[in-house]
Amino acid sequence: MVRLRIRTIVIHLFAWGLAIGWLFPFVGLTMAAFRPLPEIVGGWWNFDPFTPSFTKFVSAFNSISFGFRNSLLIAVPATIIPMFVATLAGYGFARFSFPIRDYVFLTVVLLMTIPQQMVAIPIFRIMVSLNLENTLVSLVLLHSAWGLPWIVLFMRNFFSALPKDVEEAARVDGASDLKVFFKIVLPMALPALAAVAVLQFMWVWNDFFFSLLLCPANPSCMTATVALIHTIGKFEFDPGLLAAGSLLVMLVPVGLYVLLQKFYIRGMIGWTVKG
Repeated sequence: MVRLRIRTIVIHLFAWGLAIGWLFPFVGLTMAAFRPLPEIVGGWWNFDPFTPSFTKFVSAFNSISFGFRNSLLIAVPATIIPMFVATLAGYGFARFSFPIRDYVFLTVVLLMTIPQQMVAIPIFRIMVSLNLENTLVSLVLLHSAWGLPWIVLFMRNFFSALPKDVEEAARVDGASDLKVFFKIVLPMALPALAAVAVLQFMWVWNDFFFSLLLCPANPSCMTATVALIHTIGKFEFDPGLLAAGSLLVMLVPVGLYVLLQKFYIRGMIGWTVKG
């Protein structure tokens, strides 16, 4: 009993230490966003004087507001499209047998290992050949395709863990495969879909590499993450402005996570219960 209690204390101390270690830079970023530059030059932990204001947040929002609109126009469809396609594919891999199924699934999984930098030039050439460079459509198509492999893997594993009894009973009653999927399986998969939606949206929203590759300077498709670069001037740099813009960009995915937190956790652990 004593050994178990000591182990629990050590685990809690380690977890709290890790959390504080991650939180420390975030507090510094927040202080830089709220306080004037002269107050944080000597260290943000010095609170004499301490004159917080929202001025930098207003300036940052005015500088990158167009990026918020573009990021939403990209992230929303680039989340919905691969979710719909990959959910159907994941169910097919989990429930149906067909020739070379395992080899096709292995290929899908292997696609997850391809680094972004390896395919940057081919992707750019394809978009140029299709006249889609510097457009929102290019990033929607790219992120939709890039998200398919991991969502297929995630949903396939989730569907494999679901019991087949309800589906088989529905088929005995004359329900078609599509009806079984949309009326029975999909409602049970809502927690998994919520987890997928949060992860995919966050990855698309936070993307910088592909956004910089395909929309480096066009305000009509520049995302919020790329727009942050433009808060850095050629001859002067206000770290507080960049910090405020970073916090604003961070609010959207964090807000989505808070909103879907309950379903996200249930989906990630792979089980469903009635709330």
